[in-house]
Amino acid sequence: MQTHLIPTDGLRPCFYTINAMVYAIQFALWLLLWWKPIQVTVILSKIFFAGVSLFASIGFLLYGGRLFFMLKRFPVESKGRRKKLQEVGYVTIVCFLCFMSQCIMVCFNAFDKAADIDVLNHPILNFIFYLLSEILPSSLVLFILRKLPPKRKITQYHPLH
Repeated sequence: MQTHLIPTDGLRPCFYTINAMVYAIQFALWLLLWWKPIQVTVILSKIFFAGVSLFASIGFLLYGGRLFFMLKRFPVESKGRRKKLQEVGYVTIVCFLCFMSQCIMVCFNAFDKAADIDVLNHPILNFIFYLLSEILPSSLVLFILRKLPPKRKITQYHPLH
């Protein structure tokens, strides 16, 4: 069995750079909305957020799917293989559906006044939206991944005689 090693040296700096750029753009859009709230800027901000949610959902589907199929290729007798397959599959599906539904809702919100999700005057509706799009999926992921791997036992060092 041949393993393919993928270089991961640049992943962390790339992750930080992408996140910093997304937050900087979102912060700039918020400042622009605060300074001069014109309709084009409002729509642009919502489209940007929908795009971020779309790329997040695609990322979860792509990398979660790759991890799922990589684990599926492990030998059947591998310890914990079935449980890990379920965990990875559930987390991938929950995160994909969460971000994709958020993307769709924000797109509707950008172009349809009746589909307004900025319901600050209706705290119950606001709570329901964030419960379904943020809190429930996060809770499901935490529930699925609730069992941490066991701690490694420290073995005593025995000098060779």
